[in-house]
Amino acid sequence: MGSRWVARLGLALLPLVALAQQPEPVGRFRQPTTQVGDVVEFELTFRHPAALEVVFPDSTADFRPFEYVGRRYSPTRTLQGQSLDRAVYRLRTFALDSVQQLSLPVMVLRGRDSVLLPTAPAAVRLRFLAPAATASPPALRATTTLLPVEARFNYPYWLTALGGLMVLSGGLVLLFRRRLRRRYQRYKLRKNHAYFLAQYARHIERFELSRSATNMERAITLWKNYLTRLEDSNLNSLTTREVEAHYQHHPAMSSALRVADRVVYGNLLAEDETPEIDQAFAQLREFAEQRYQLAGARVQAA
Repeated sequence: MGSRWVARLGLALLPLVALAQQPEPVGRFRQPTTQVGDVVEFELTFRHPAALEVVFPDSTADFRPFEYVGRRYSPTRTLQGQSLDRAVYRLRTFALDSVQQLSLPVMVLRGRDSVLLPTAPAAVRLRFLAPAATASPPALRATTTLLPVEARFNYPYWLTALGGLMVLSGGLVLLFRRRLRRRYQRYKLRKNHAYFLAQYARHIERFELSRSATNMERAITLWKNYLTRLEDSNLNSLTTREVEAHYQHHPAMSSALRVADRVVYGNLLAEDETPEIDQAFAQLREFAEQRYQLAGARVQAA
């Protein structure tokens, strides 16, 4: 019975004995030196019998004092019963030791058992870029004199103030938008009315100097265009009769338009009609003043 157990134990130990006789995996750095944070390549190779199942380390392995960056594998090469596995690991270090070592294990699977075969430690030397410290550091000198500092524009405060001002302005506009709209409309009415009066007076002056029906027609056209914009109507496209009907045959306005038609279309410019023509110009100006006052009252009541 005892000899049978010894035989079984010997059979179980045969793979391990054979494995112990195989070459160990080899690991080496492909560069002799590196710098802090630079990528260095570590090459791991393992030559073994083709029948063995071999597992190389992955990203979860312990690479200390290095950090794992990536890896690439080479296909297994088999020749005369011997296989060669190879992998290159890309690592980097932030440790400050002048010489840093790394050993990676290769796992060999035997049924339900597994054996870790570590590589011999491989070393890489760290290159330092900072100059070496001198034997005696320079003497320090205390300086308490304040140096002038250039003033910098405080963007956060100014942007905050600008944002607050915009919010306040928006609130005021929303609160007083009706009043502000009325004031703006009244301003537009005053501006347009002042422009009309100036242009109307210029046309009258030109008519008095030239006694030309063309200048009379231009004054009437200006008057119609002004009332069209003032009351948002189509007055400038209406005939004299239609204008009279539009304003319910206003006496002064109707009389002035008939005089203008007689001058423009009848070419009647006798000397004795000058007072009547001047009165017609004045009546049209007064009528425009009245319509301006009514438009301002409507804006105020809105």
